[in-house]
Amino acid sequence: MPQILPLVETGLAASLREINRLFKGPGSEAYSSRSLLRRSSAAKILKTHRNIELKVVLSLTEDGDNKMKKLIGLLVICFVFSLSALAQHEEHAGGGARPEVGGGHQNIPKRGPAKVTAPHPAEENRKFNDKEGHPEAPHVHSNGQWVGHDTGRNDPHYHLDHPWEHGRFTGGFGRSHVWRLVGGGPGRFWFGGFYFSVAPYDLGFCSAWLWDSDEVVIYEDPDHIGWYLAYNVRLGTYVHVMYLGA
Repeated sequence: MPQILPLVETGLAASLREINRLFKGPGSEAYSSRSLLRRSSAAKILKTHRNIELKVVLSLTEDGDNKMKKLIGLLVICFVFSLSALAQHEEHAGGGARPEVGGGHQNIPKRGPAKVTAPHPAEENRKFNDKEGHPEAPHVHSNGQWVGHDTGRNDPHYHLDHPWEHGRFTGGFGRSHVWRLVGGGPGRFWFGGFYFSVAPYDLGFCSAWLWDSDEVVIYEDPDHIGWYLAYNVRLGTYVHVMYLGA
């Protein structure tokens, strides 16, 4: 948001001049663009502009004959709406700080993991929190690195005697296909009419998933035949999942 503040301030100053000229009365507050923009919190900016918007609307209803006043008021409302949307966007994005793992749509991987050429030995009770604050589960960094997907196609944890026995998933892969979970649990969950189950070895990696609300993205697994990878948008973690049909 800092790079566009000068433009916002310019437009806001013009609108506030009209508000102060038209609506200021005894005991009322005179608004200034700099005083508003100096409030560092997006939530505070949003609250202040909502108060301005309310004053504009109330004033318009009190004097419906002044057409010029109506026009200016409507223009001000449009500007306030756009600034409010900007403040909301900053608030939802965490003030511009991008987390290293998960945290929303900005960190959805652009692509799935690459095929493993130098496998890491499969092991029990493996640790995945490669950095302080990272989850103790397979996860994806904001730079697209898939942590934990390095055991190769011979990992016995993901061996299937009958891969694709329920057919193949055709709902779409990657970040352009975000699905919201609508029920179930690790043994059987669904979204968009498609059903999946989590690999037994990965059950401990999805204990914090919300099976009725979390968003997931499905990726193809280049190494483990018969499995897909379900990425949790909120947490940034992923698990191997089997398609059960539609």
